[in-house]
Amino acid sequence: MTDLRYPIGQFTWNDEYPEDVIASWLDDIEQLPTQLHQAVIDLTDEQLNTPYREGGWTIRQVVHHVADSHLNAYTRFKLAVTEVRPVIKPYAEDKWAETPDSFLPVDVSLQLLASLHLRLIQLLRSLSQDQLDRAFLHPESGEVTLKRNIGIYAWHGKHHLAHITSLKKRLGW
Repeated sequence: MTDLRYPIGQFTWNDEYPEDVIASWLDDIEQLPTQLHQAVIDLTDEQLNTPYREGGWTIRQVVHHVADSHLNAYTRFKLAVTEVRPVIKPYAEDKWAETPDSFLPVDVSLQLLASLHLRLIQLLRSLSQDQLDRAFLHPESGEVTLKRNIGIYAWHGKHHLAHITSLKKRLGW
């Protein structure tokens, strides 16, 4: 049985990915806002307030989490492009998912993601090979290159999209 926490598996990294794989990840990042919007557009409030698994976040919280996370990612990318190996600040994702703004209508975060990803993709597609090798320092994960972070966030979007689509499939929505 598939682990409901990781419906597409966990992110893996092997240090060497060809340009076409990175280009594919960029496409995934670019397409995420539309795919997420399509996944939740017809859901009722009751459905949006349904956890994707027992003990997991609701669909609403997942949508807001993606916006929170990708805002942090955007900042991390910008820091690494403009500074030398900046140390980034982690955040308590579980606590962020409980703040009052995580219970707003999902349209708020869907609109934010659409605008954010326009800027994010503009930035990421402009990076040279040397810039893709730049890195930031994560206090828990260590050094993270920008090309690895592109992979992480391509996976991250698909991971949470699958939380939603797999729940919809399981419940016949």
